[in-house]
Amino acid sequence: MTRPQAVDDARVAVREARESEPQEVQAEETRGAEPLSRSRGGMFRSLRNYNYRLFVSGSVVSNVGTWMQRTAQDWLVLELTHGSSAALGVTTALQFLPVVLFGLWGGMLADRYPKRPLLMAAQSLLGLLALAMGLLTITGYAQTWHVYVMAFMLGLVSCVEVPTRQSFVVEMVGRRDLANAIALNSSTFNLARVVGPALAGVLIYALGGTGPIFLLNAVSFAAVISGLLLMRTSELRTPEPVARAKGQLREGLRYVWQRPELLMPILLVAFVAMFATSFSMSIALMAKQVFGQDASSFGVASSVFAVGALGGALLAARRARPTRRLLIAGGVVFGLAQIAAGLAPAYLAFLLLLVPAGMAMITTNTAANSSVQLAASPEMRGRVMGIYVLVFTGGAPIGAPLIGWIGEFAGPRLGVVICGVMCLVGVGLAILLTRFAAGRTHGAVVRGVVAAPGGAR
Repeated sequence: MTRPQAVDDARVAVREARESEPQEVQAEETRGAEPLSRSRGGMFRSLRNYNYRLFVSGSVVSNVGTWMQRTAQDWLVLELTHGSSAALGVTTALQFLPVVLFGLWGGMLADRYPKRPLLMAAQSLLGLLALAMGLLTITGYAQTWHVYVMAFMLGLVSCVEVPTRQSFVVEMVGRRDLANAIALNSSTFNLARVVGPALAGVLIYALGGTGPIFLLNAVSFAAVISGLLLMRTSELRTPEPVARAKGQLREGLRYVWQRPELLMPILLVAFVAMFATSFSMSIALMAKQVFGQDASSFGVASSVFAVGALGGALLAARRARPTRRLLIAGGVVFGLAQIAAGLAPAYLAFLLLLVPAGMAMITTNTAANSSVQLAASPEMRGRVMGIYVLVFTGGAPIGAPLIGWIGEFAGPRLGVVICGVMCLVGVGLAILLTRFAAGRTHGAVVRGVVAAPGGAR
């Protein structure tokens, strides 16, 4: 065999493997499940699935409770420390730290064990943590270190719960409606993000403290656990669990690196998430220091941003399948919207620009999430989602202090503008790194195929 012919054969083999992968994945995911009817259009088409209806109904209640608890937790820390912003920062860091340190292992567990029982166990632990904190607060025994421990434990459970929940969606709805289901999940999350904090503020005043909020959140977990228990297991598209073996974390990282359809959205969402968190923080600085608004006006700005995100999630639910062009466009528009918001001449213009910023942010996140889950094979999906959750969460501790430092010394406006510029740079870097990795992977495959005939002679 000549060298040019071997190279051509290698390219054909790579192309055929990529083209056949979705059919093989779909066949494996639907094995043992009832056949799916052809997907019809509609923003809420995933809700035709009985199991998903149970799941999303419980998630709505639980997400509202979770956002209520986040508000109550922050308020409790401020009460216990007499308004210490440093203590508030420590609490937030402790809640995110376990995901950064152990998120990859959580994804590996999602591949090794059936996801529905794993989710029920994780949700039960989250409910017990809320119950314990509620009882400590109501009885007057709560101290700052209690909140620190609870925040860290919440982060530990989230290491397993988040990638498991993300990768469980496809088992309920199948590949055809996966993008729609992810977008609806995002819609319920952002709806809870609007409702939860406002409801918590009212209830903290009405019920005389934060303790009852923790107890209400503990009760809210019963909704999602009940939904998981009532699911029809015969309709779940459950892959075979992956047996325990050495090197599974490295295998997951190598799997992502060798597939541009996975690497591109993961890299892009890493950069966008890094500066999305700092942009949310900058909204408060812009409202107070640039436009001279009070706390209620800051609340309005946060709600406008969340409403934009909710609108973006609902629009994403209408799309049958995300595209790379949509993913890149979402990241670019988010960066441009941040730059425009930083240069806004008046508070009203700033508020109006928060709407497209929220829509672009959620469009990028939902497109990346859907792309990653559709491209990952069933036996690797938990580890892939563990990597996704790691980069989605891990960028915040880097981006937020950086932009905060710039804003402190150069002013909030410049901080927001630089945030937008860095987001645009991140989109470009994601594209370049993906092309670099794809070139190295393709070159390795070609060299391996070409070397075989030479060794055989």
